[in-house]
Amino acid sequence: MLPKAISRTAPRLRSLAHTAIFTARAFHVFRHVPPLRQHRRDLLLNGQSVGLVPTMGALHEGHISLVRAAAAENSKVFVSIYVNPTQFGVNEDLDSYPKTWEADIEKLKALDRELEASGQGRVDTIFAPTTKVMYPTLPPDSTQPGVGSFVTITPVGGLLEGKTRPVFFRGVATVCMKLFNIFQADRVYFGQKDVQQTIIIKRMVKDFHINTQVRIIPTEREPDGLAMSSRNVYLGERRRRVGVVLSQALRAAEAAYDMGRRNRDEILAYSWDVINRMQMAQDGMAIEERAPFEVDYISLADPDTMEEVETVDSEKGAIVSGAIKMHTLDNVLQGEKLGLGDDKVPVRLIDNIPLVPKKA
Repeated sequence: MLPKAISRTAPRLRSLAHTAIFTARAFHVFRHVPPLRQHRRDLLLNGQSVGLVPTMGALHEGHISLVRAAAAENSKVFVSIYVNPTQFGVNEDLDSYPKTWEADIEKLKALDRELEASGQGRVDTIFAPTTKVMYPTLPPDSTQPGVGSFVTITPVGGLLEGKTRPVFFRGVATVCMKLFNIFQADRVYFGQKDVQQTIIIKRMVKDFHINTQVRIIPTEREPDGLAMSSRNVYLGERRRRVGVVLSQALRAAEAAYDMGRRNRDEILAYSWDVINRMQMAQDGMAIEERAPFEVDYISLADPDTMEEVETVDSEKGAIVSGAIKMHTLDNVLQGEKLGLGDDKVPVRLIDNIPLVPKKA
């Protein structure tokens, strides 16, 4: 049974290209933009606020925490599920990115039942467009400089993740601009794990006068500290045990900061000590026990610009972040749990920890 406000508009939504699919609950799935905009307009006229949670699917507890945060301060929660090709480089893992549509829908249904019981806002709409819908005039281009309509945020988009993945933030900013334009949400929710992305999105919203508030939600972690990520399903048991080295290294830097260290080299020395000890442990193992990894970067940066700092300003704090690549295993044991993809995919892990300002 649909709520009254939605029941009045449902026939009109169905007539718009038959692109809205209704579940047994007040839960809509749209594939095209016009009926979604009509539904959003009706909610606006009924005085209902909307919180947007953009995702690429393969939902985990980190995404669920964003939806919960959105439901806590909005009448309706919209979730987008779209694997955006323009944020993947030519040789990156677009084709193998996990797609778990049925499981994602079930997770959102279960969460919506929880939200209903608690009297909070509800999961109202899922937007799951095709690439033709999102990029209507030209096929998406992941090359440089690229052909098409793109949003670039410089110089922050070219640092750290942007240096390693040159088209990544161009793709992220572009698809987010499209989603913000389509949804016209009151608020949008992102996780702290992708800290550079959050800075870029906040900059874009401010510079383009987008009438949407950006909310950043703390990173959800596994019990051992590994930041939750859709890509973690690729790791398998052996790479999963070693992958936690990144969060451990960043926590070591945080501990140094909390002990009063402010110099870059002193703080990051604690991170590199953790990494080097893990590497030495790996080198001492038999080949069938190793999980080889490679450090892309460990960064100590300004929390507003992501530019590297030599000394942390105690009143401003900083961001300590890093990225590692978990390589495929050199020797796979019979019956070993390898994760999704059977260890054929290198896995890039990113993480960060805010070094919070300290009062004098």
